Amino acid sequence: MKQGFPVARPGEVIGLLGGSFDPAHAGHVHITREALKRFGLSRIWWLVSPGNPLKERGPAPLETRIARARKLMKHPRVRVTGIEAALGTRYTAATLQALQALYPGVQFVWLMGADNLAQFHRWQDWHQIMASVPVGVLARPGDRISARMSPAARRFEQGRLTGARAQLLGRSQPPAWCFVNVPMISQSSSAIRAAGDWETGMGGLTEN
Repeated sequence: MKQGFPVARPGEVIGLLGGSFDPAHAGHVHITREALKRFGLSRIWWLVSPGNPLKERGPAPLETRIARARKLMKHPRVRVTGIEAALGTRYTAATLQALQALYPGVQFVWLMGADNLAQFHRWQDWHQIMASVPVGVLARPGDRISARMSPAARRFEQGRLTGARAQLLGRSQPPAWCFVNVPMISQSSSAIRAAGDWETGMGGLTEN
Protein backbone atom coordinates (compact mmCIF):
# COMPACT_ATOMS: atom_id res chain seq x y z
CA MET A 1 0.00 0.00 0.00
CA LYS A 2 1.20 3.49 -0.85
CA GLN A 3 2.44 5.57 2.05
CA GLY A 4 -0.23 7.86 3.44
CA PHE A 5 -3.13 5.96 1.90
CA PRO A 6 -5.90 4.63 4.18
CA VAL A 7 -5.78 0.99 5.23
CA ALA A 8 -8.61 -1.25 4.05
CA ARG A 9 -8.86 -5.02 4.33
CA PRO A 10 -10.41 -7.45 1.85
CA GLY A 11 -14.11 -7.86 2.59
CA GLU A 12 -14.62 -4.32 3.85
CA VAL A 13 -17.18 -2.03 2.22
CA ILE A 14 -15.81 1.49 1.82
CA GLY A 15 -18.04 4.39 0.82
CA LEU A 16 -16.39 7.10 -1.25
CA LEU A 17 -17.67 10.67 -1.09
CA GLY A 18 -15.87 12.78 -3.66
CA GLY A 19 -15.98 16.48 -4.33
CA SER A 20 -14.13 19.76 -4.15
CA PHE A 21 -15.34 20.41 -0.56
CA ASP A 22 -14.85 24.14 -1.22
CA PRO A 23 -15.58 24.41 1.65
CA ALA A 24 -16.72 21.31 3.53
CA HIS A 25 -19.91 22.06 5.48
CA ALA A 26 -22.74 20.66 7.58
CA GLY A 27 -24.44 19.07 4.58
CA HIS A 28 -21.40 16.93 3.80
CA VAL A 29 -21.21 15.77 7.41
CA HIS A 30 -24.92 15.02 7.45
CA ILE A 31 -25.01 12.84 4.33
CA THR A 32 -21.86 11.05 5.48
CA ARG A 33 -23.46 10.04 8.74
CA GLU A 34 -26.65 9.02 6.95
CA ALA A 35 -24.72 6.94 4.42
CA LEU A 36 -22.95 5.07 7.23
CA LYS A 37 -26.36 4.20 8.68
CA ARG A 38 -28.20 3.40 5.45
CA PHE A 39 -25.87 1.52 3.09
CA GLY A 40 -24.14 -1.13 5.20
CA LEU A 41 -20.72 0.53 4.96
CA SER A 42 -17.65 -0.35 7.02
CA ARG A 43 -16.22 3.15 6.65
CA ILE A 44 -16.31 6.23 4.43
CA TRP A 45 -13.43 8.07 2.78
CA TRP A 46 -13.83 11.66 1.66
CA LEU A 47 -11.95 12.20 -1.60
CA VAL A 48 -11.10 15.91 -1.68
CA SER A 49 -10.41 16.51 -5.35
CA PRO A 50 -7.68 18.72 -6.84
CA GLY A 51 -10.41 20.39 -8.92
CA ASN A 52 -13.82 19.71 -10.45
CA PRO A 53 -13.60 19.36 -14.27
CA LEU A 54 -17.22 20.57 -14.56
CA LYS A 55 -16.50 23.89 -12.82
CA GLU A 56 -14.86 26.87 -14.53
CA ARG A 57 -13.41 28.45 -11.38
CA GLY A 58 -10.70 26.68 -9.46
CA PRO A 59 -11.25 25.87 -5.77
CA ALA A 60 -9.24 26.96 -2.74
CA PRO A 61 -5.85 25.22 -2.32
CA LEU A 62 -6.15 21.48 -1.71
CA GLU A 63 -4.29 21.60 1.61
CA THR A 64 -6.65 24.30 2.88
CA ARG A 65 -9.76 22.33 1.92
CA ILE A 66 -8.43 19.10 3.46
CA ALA A 67 -7.53 20.89 6.70
CA ARG A 68 -11.02 22.37 7.04
CA ALA A 69 -12.64 19.05 6.17
CA ARG A 70 -10.63 17.22 8.83
CA LYS A 71 -11.51 19.85 11.41
CA LEU A 72 -15.19 19.46 10.58
CA MET A 73 -15.60 15.72 9.97
CA LYS A 74 -14.45 13.94 13.11
CA HIS A 75 -15.75 10.37 13.20
CA PRO A 76 -13.87 7.12 13.86
CA ARG A 77 -15.21 5.54 10.67
CA VAL A 78 -14.57 8.49 8.34
CA ARG A 79 -11.21 9.42 6.78
CA VAL A 80 -10.58 12.67 4.89
CA THR A 81 -8.07 12.11 2.07
CA GLY A 82 -6.37 13.72 -0.91
CA ILE A 83 -6.20 10.40 -2.75
CA GLU A 84 -7.00 11.76 -6.20
CA ALA A 85 -4.08 14.19 -6.09
CA ALA A 86 -1.78 11.35 -4.97
CA LEU A 87 -3.04 9.07 -7.74
CA GLY A 88 -2.92 11.80 -10.37
CA THR A 89 -6.47 11.05 -11.52
CA ARG A 90 -8.86 13.74 -12.66
CA TYR A 91 -12.07 11.84 -13.27
CA THR A 92 -14.07 9.54 -10.99
CA ALA A 93 -13.94 6.54 -13.33
CA ALA A 94 -10.13 6.62 -13.36
CA THR A 95 -10.00 7.07 -9.59
CA LEU A 96 -12.21 4.04 -9.04
CA GLN A 97 -10.15 1.93 -11.41
CA ALA A 98 -6.96 2.87 -9.57
CA LEU A 99 -8.45 2.20 -6.13
CA GLN A 100 -9.78 -1.19 -7.16
CA ALA A 101 -6.30 -2.13 -8.34
CA LEU A 102 -4.71 -0.89 -5.09
CA TYR A 103 -7.26 -2.56 -2.81
CA PRO A 104 -8.11 -6.02 -4.16
CA GLY A 105 -11.02 -7.60 -2.32
CA VAL A 106 -12.36 -4.29 -1.01
CA GLN A 107 -15.86 -3.32 -2.15
CA PHE A 108 -16.18 0.39 -2.92
CA VAL A 109 -19.49 2.26 -3.01
CA TRP A 110 -19.69 5.66 -4.68
CA LEU A 111 -21.77 8.17 -2.72
CA MET A 112 -23.46 11.26 -4.07
CA GLY A 113 -26.22 13.74 -3.40
CA ALA A 114 -29.32 13.64 -5.55
CA ASP A 115 -28.15 16.82 -7.30
CA ASN A 116 -25.19 14.86 -8.69
CA LEU A 117 -27.42 12.06 -9.95
CA ALA A 118 -29.47 14.63 -11.87
CA GLN A 119 -26.40 15.56 -13.95
CA PHE A 120 -24.52 12.27 -13.68
CA HIS A 121 -24.85 11.65 -17.43
CA ARG A 122 -22.46 14.56 -17.97
CA TRP A 123 -19.65 12.84 -16.06
CA GLN A 124 -16.73 11.31 -17.92
CA ASP A 125 -17.35 7.56 -18.47
CA TRP A 126 -20.45 7.53 -16.29
CA HIS A 127 -21.57 4.18 -17.68
CA GLN A 128 -18.23 2.73 -16.56
CA ILE A 129 -18.73 4.10 -13.04
CA MET A 130 -22.14 2.43 -12.75
CA ALA A 131 -20.72 -0.82 -14.09
CA SER A 132 -17.80 -0.89 -11.65
CA VAL A 133 -19.25 0.00 -8.21
CA PRO A 134 -22.63 0.28 -6.46
CA VAL A 135 -23.85 3.86 -6.09
CA GLY A 136 -25.63 5.30 -3.06
CA VAL A 137 -27.70 8.45 -3.62
CA LEU A 138 -28.91 10.64 -0.77
CA ALA A 139 -31.68 13.15 -1.38
CA ARG A 140 -30.90 16.80 -0.75
CA PRO A 141 -33.13 19.91 -1.03
CA GLY A 142 -34.89 20.45 -4.37
CA ASP A 143 -33.32 17.56 -6.27
CA ARG A 144 -35.56 14.53 -5.71
CA ILE A 145 -37.75 14.71 -8.82
CA SER A 146 -35.00 15.79 -11.25
CA ALA A 147 -32.72 13.02 -9.94
CA ARG A 148 -35.31 10.28 -10.26
CA MET A 149 -36.15 11.38 -13.80
CA SER A 150 -32.52 11.85 -14.86
CA PRO A 151 -30.96 9.99 -17.82
CA ALA A 152 -28.79 7.93 -15.46
CA ALA A 153 -31.77 6.88 -13.32
CA ARG A 154 -33.75 5.85 -16.40
CA ARG A 155 -30.82 4.05 -18.02
CA PHE A 156 -30.09 1.94 -14.93
CA GLU A 157 -33.62 1.54 -13.58
CA GLN A 158 -33.24 -2.25 -13.47
CA GLY A 159 -30.31 -1.92 -11.07
CA ARG A 160 -32.16 0.19 -8.52
CA LEU A 161 -32.59 -1.13 -4.98
CA THR A 162 -35.54 0.11 -2.96
CA GLY A 163 -34.86 2.09 0.18
CA ALA A 164 -35.93 -0.92 2.25
CA ARG A 165 -33.01 -2.87 0.77
CA ALA A 166 -30.43 -0.10 1.20
CA GLN A 167 -28.34 -2.13 3.66
CA LEU A 168 -27.65 -4.61 0.84
CA LEU A 169 -26.12 -2.01 -1.46
CA GLY A 170 -22.51 -2.50 -0.40
CA ARG A 171 -22.69 -6.22 -1.20
CA SER A 172 -24.61 -5.84 -4.46
CA GLN A 173 -23.20 -6.61 -7.89
CA PRO A 174 -23.04 -3.48 -10.07
CA PRO A 175 -24.79 -1.93 -11.78
CA ALA A 176 -26.68 -1.32 -8.54
CA TRP A 177 -27.83 1.91 -6.99
CA CYS A 178 -30.11 3.03 -4.21
CA PHE A 179 -31.86 6.36 -3.65
CA VAL A 180 -32.77 7.18 -0.04
CA ASN A 181 -34.57 10.14 1.45
CA VAL A 182 -32.83 11.64 4.46
CA PRO A 183 -33.58 14.52 6.84
CA MET A 184 -32.35 17.55 4.95
CA ILE A 185 -29.80 20.27 5.58
CA SER A 186 -29.88 23.01 2.95
CA GLN A 187 -26.39 24.44 3.46
CA SER A 188 -24.18 24.48 0.36
CA SER A 189 -20.58 25.29 -0.50
CA SER A 190 -21.63 27.84 -3.12
CA ALA A 191 -23.80 29.72 -0.58
CA ILE A 192 -20.91 29.82 1.90
CA ARG A 193 -18.56 31.20 -0.76
CA ALA A 194 -21.16 33.73 -1.88
CA ALA A 195 -21.51 34.94 1.70
CA GLY A 196 -17.78 35.59 1.76
CA ASP A 197 -17.27 33.59 4.96
CA TRP A 198 -15.43 30.35 4.21
CA GLU A 199 -15.37 29.42 7.93
CA THR A 200 -19.13 29.29 8.51
CA GLY A 201 -21.00 26.16 9.39
CA MET A 202 -18.29 24.67 11.60
CA GLY A 203 -20.08 24.38 14.92
CA GLY A 204 -21.74 21.43 16.59
CA LEU A 205 -20.98 18.82 13.94
CA THR A 206 -18.21 16.63 15.30
CA GLU A 207 -18.85 13.10 16.53
CA ASN A 208 -16.48 10.92 18.50
